[in-house]
Amino acid sequence: MSLDPLAILTAFGLIFLAELPDKTMFASLAMGTRMRPLYVWFGTSTAFLVHVAIAIGAGHLIGLLPGWSVKLVSALLFAFGAFMLLRGGGGNEEEGEDAAGSRTVTGFWPVYSTAFMAVFISEWGDLTQITTANLAASNGTWSTAIGSAAALMSVSALALLAGRFIATRVPLKTVQRVGGLCMLGLAVWSVVEIFVG
Repeated sequence: MSLDPLAILTAFGLIFLAELPDKTMFASLAMGTRMRPLYVWFGTSTAFLVHVAIAIGAGHLIGLLPGWSVKLVSALLFAFGAFMLLRGGGGNEEEGEDAAGSRTVTGFWPVYSTAFMAVFISEWGDLTQITTANLAASNGTWSTAIGSAAALMSVSALALLAGRFIATRVPLKTVQRVGGLCMLGLAVWSVVEIFVG
């Protein structure tokens, strides 16, 4: 198992930017206001780890294709990610509020289960899962897994610790645009690699 620091940083940066304006961040924020934040974080983090494992498996399968087709699939997936972010495809606070439910839950297992299920269900086919699979196909599985999991868990922790401040002070449209431009650049780079490599 060899780890590539650049691949870890790439995965972390892209997934972090893609997840910040996502509905899951707002779900974590909403759950953290009604439930014990540490228990919520354990639940969301476990769900993220399961989704990263699934995405890494899918990325490994994509990686078995011939080199040019992996780059083409990567370019298409990055272009899709860029499109979703640039058109404002992230979630909104109301969706997060709905996902978290409106009743107060106490105790470790009830909070953990609620947080796990809210994230586990909402993340299927999510932009970050698609991006993780894409990165795993081209940048290595372990490096991508570490970077993606760290980014997802960091966004959840950030939402729980400072979510209200971020939601009111940092323009999430700007975060979406930066993430979208990064993904667009990676899509173009993947196409260039087909012809250069």
